[in-house]
Amino acid sequence: MVHPLAYETPTAPAQVFDWLDETAELRAEAGLTRTLRSREAEDGLLDLAGNDYLGLTRHPAVTQAAAEAALRWGGGSTGSRLVTGTTALHTELEEELAGFCGVEAALVFSSGYTANLAALTALTDPDTLIVSDAYNHASLIDGCRLSRADVHRAPHSAPDAVREVLAGRAQRRALVVSDSVFSVDGDAAPLRALSAAARAHGAALLVDDAHGLGVLGPGGTGALAAAGLAGEPDTVATVTLSKSLGSQGGAVLGPRRVIRHLTETARTFIFDTGLAPAAAGAALAALRLLRAEPHRADRTREVARTLAARLTAAGLHACEPDAAVVSVRAPGPEAAVTWAADCRRAGLAVGCFRPPSVPDGISRLRLTARGDLTDTQIADAVRTIAELAPEGARSGC
Repeated sequence: MVHPLAYETPTAPAQVFDWLDETAELRAEAGLTRTLRSREAEDGLLDLAGNDYLGLTRHPAVTQAAAEAALRWGGGSTGSRLVTGTTALHTELEEELAGFCGVEAALVFSSGYTANLAALTALTDPDTLIVSDAYNHASLIDGCRLSRADVHRAPHSAPDAVREVLAGRAQRRALVVSDSVFSVDGDAAPLRALSAAARAHGAALLVDDAHGLGVLGPGGTGALAAAGLAGEPDTVATVTLSKSLGSQGGAVLGPRRVIRHLTETARTFIFDTGLAPAAAGAALAALRLLRAEPHRADRTREVARTLAARLTAAGLHACEPDAAVVSVRAPGPEAAVTWAADCRRAGLAVGCFRPPSVPDGISRLRLTARGDLTDTQIADAVRTIAELAPEGARSGC
């Protein structure tokens, strides 16, 4: 039987990538075309699409710290962190980040993506069972694929199902993996129940707290702190520095021996150039601001709840947020793209999530609650989204 997408053997160099055009046409027919859009430094849009949860990306203390770090250390870190890429800023950031989150140690990476790949590949082997939530972020999914472990995809936020899988395992080691806050609907994982399930069967727990740091926990100390799991010997967290901390990069947080192991074995740490000093300096300044102004986390959650409540009152299908992410269901992928584009033309930037980015196949607008939004900006955003809602957005889409 010939595969329906079988292609003829190319006869000339110019034909080698003809198959890309055909797959692009298939994506276009499904309404899944994606394009890059450059933006100016000041584009006049109200931004509810980015992940600047605390509004610190442009804070004077953060930008000044980034500039000073670049002037002092240069534009890049010059190499792998095990060679020349670790500056005093990296060490300072790791120490303060670990102290803020209540863990023994931290290790900074060039991105949250590489931090997740490191944790999943370095903490597993062929004799490991990974139990991963079905709605986990792509970086966790890719880390599972790159690991040599046996991976089981568990139903979303189902601790009992996780417990059942662990009970029947034959592998020597096991690792339960979950986002703390899921990036599509903004719902929080049942971390205490997942921890109990893991502990009942001698498994470790790995939590991606990208959307929890700076938003959840006392003063924004994160989802593990909120769940009473910060600093536990069987629990590891990963975070990004590009959301609440308004910079770039990522980190793994946990027991000191875990961090030592990653330093010596994680390929995305050993063979990657260290995070640029400007990013490290900016993240450190943002972390200090958050420590000094813990109310920023409370305000961000308040903005998210307000957005969701007002959009629901307008008849739209807005999720009940557990952190800073608010999603609004759209009738379909093309309607979601049009809705987002209409909002942009009206001066409001919102995210647009479509398959295959969403695990449940439901297209959405994704809104980011920012702690620095004013009541007037919140009202304007809700009015714009509601007035431009496509047909079917208020039905059972």
